Amino acid sequence: MLKRSAGLLLYRIQEGRVEVLLVHPGGPFWAKKDQGAWSIPKGEIEAGEDPFSTAKREFEEELGFAPQGKFTKLETVKQKGGKTIQAWAFEGNCEPSSVRSNTFVMEWPPRSGKEREFPEIDRAEFFEIRDAKQRINAAQTELLSELEHLLAP
Repeated sequence: MLKRSAGLLLYRIQEGRVEVLLVHPGGPFWAKKDQGAWSIPKGEIEAGEDPFSTAKREFEEELGFAPQGKFTKLETVKQKGGKTIQAWAFEGNCEPSSVRSNTFVMEWPPRSGKEREFPEIDRAEFFEIRDAKQRINAAQTELLSELEHLLAP
């Protein structure tokens, strides 16, 4: 069965420019990756779970604060591996350097028998949409383009 995720795209308007909040995955596999590694805050939809509830829960778990505002449903996108992402955009603001992510445990280094704890996201940052399109997972650029269209005069 193909995996489904849900997430939120937080945006703000600074000096007439639209900026979006992206998160960088934590853990050793992503430590040195930048272009194409960033994402909107999102997580897997559990069986029987409402996608919008998933999106809000994951946002709070990954960033440490509850999302608030008027939410606009975006088109579902499909990533290269087949996973689909349902997303909602909302306007707001936060201080990316103060985010507090939940953590996960994995064996590291591989086959060492040692378990280490890593943050689910290691950083969050606001980017102008043009820059965000360079950093975000390729399939998710459609979400950014849709937001640009929605906010166009």
